[in-house]
Amino acid sequence: MSLLKATDITKSYAGVSALKSVSFELERGEVRALVGENGAGKSTLIKILTGAVQPDSGVVELDGRAVIDNNPHLSRALGIVAIYQQPSLFPDLTVAENIALATEKQTLLRRVDWRARRAKSRELLARVGSDIDPDAVVGTLSMPQQQIVEIGKALGTNAKVLILDEPTASLTEREVQNLFRVIRDLRAHGVGLIYISHRLEEITEIADRVTVLRDGSLVETRSMQDVTRAELIRLMVGRELAAVFPKREVALGDVVLELRGRVNLTVRAGEIVGLAGLVGAGRTELAETLFGLRPAHDLEVLLRNQRVQIDSAQQAVELGIAYVPEDRRRHGLIMEMPVAANLTLADLQAIATHGLLDFTRERKLAWKLKEELAVKTVSIDIPVDRLSGGNQQKVVIGRWLATNPAVLILDEPTQGVDVGAKSEIHRIMGELAARGLAILMISSELPEILGMSDRIAVMRGGRIEGIVDRGEATQQRVLALALGTAA
Repeated sequence: MSLLKATDITKSYAGVSALKSVSFELERGEVRALVGENGAGKSTLIKILTGAVQPDSGVVELDGRAVIDNNPHLSRALGIVAIYQQPSLFPDLTVAENIALATEKQTLLRRVDWRARRAKSRELLARVGSDIDPDAVVGTLSMPQQQIVEIGKALGTNAKVLILDEPTASLTEREVQNLFRVIRDLRAHGVGLIYISHRLEEITEIADRVTVLRDGSLVETRSMQDVTRAELIRLMVGRELAAVFPKREVALGDVVLELRGRVNLTVRAGEIVGLAGLVGAGRTELAETLFGLRPAHDLEVLLRNQRVQIDSAQQAVELGIAYVPEDRRRHGLIMEMPVAANLTLADLQAIATHGLLDFTRERKLAWKLKEELAVKTVSIDIPVDRLSGGNQQKVVIGRWLATNPAVLILDEPTQGVDVGAKSEIHRIMGELAARGLAILMISSELPEILGMSDRIAVMRGGRIEGIVDRGEATQQRVLALALGTAA
């Protein structure tokens, strides 16, 4: 008897089918990968399993019993727990308080044992190899740290079924391996795990079987031993994908950006410089400094051989620097605003007439950018939060292209997007480099760093540990520099 079974699950929204008679089984002690492009139906299926959405038809069973009138509270009580890509934490509470909300039984007349609460938090975080302070306020933590807290919180619920939705999107390689160690331990104790990820190399390493969804339909379920990465891509997108990393050979121009001081680095016109390193190495901090969000301590910045001082984001934009941040939902987009407004927000002067917004000009510019970047949307008037992750990322990139920048900083440009969208974003990067943009790309994915960079600068402790040319770069060499163990 299967641990979890979903039979003939169908769900439509406004006449559009999200799931079409999809059946899915999970065994005890199995890690099942669930893959597909954005819009394939993965999120809808997970929401139905966790009770957040009711199916139009079909049955969900746990331990052979039908789950009637499922809802998030019932689902969690039955032992079905999900960890989502965007942490569902309370930012103004401490780590220990967030974990306690999920793991402690709540009663009105109960005195809080703060010592035991902190000890429990330390124990759960230690299982994923973390020493985050239980008294730290969650809002002060980085995205990777919040994701680790989310994982620790889920471990404390003693789940029967654990669903992990892009759990490693913000984690370092060491943190990923710690998570995999925990997953193997849970599998050995009979927990069933559903693992959703766009990182196919991870799926190959951790999953027992893989289920592929496409356009709301079940394509196939296979043993991981019987499927190659190329076959998975073909099953997901319905066609052969020539290259996930379509690197273009571009003639490099003059140095556009030069850094001197605690970081020494140059980026030339047409060049993509990958910025690698572990979480905490200082990559995002460097990007924020270049965009005027942090003071430039011990760092001299030159643009086209002219020394500049950047004290604000507005000044950075005026100097020709654009920045696509790591967390597009919090810092890159205004989710409730239309696609058109998000695309044109960075250059309001271009769509203003006598100081007033000209909505005709806004739509014209937005449509031009939408077509140029192949943003898939039914309308440029719908809220941007209705777009897939890959198309949201294109909107963020398009917004900055409207400012005609000379330097484009991309922080985790393909984080949380499917393999098809990832290839499209890489294609866009190649086209922008061919136009002469100087691109600084921060990425935690070594295949992306190796596949798209002309040179790779590896950071450690806030400084450049080493710079490797594309032809000489290997995963081992980049990791050795990141860890400070290179000869």
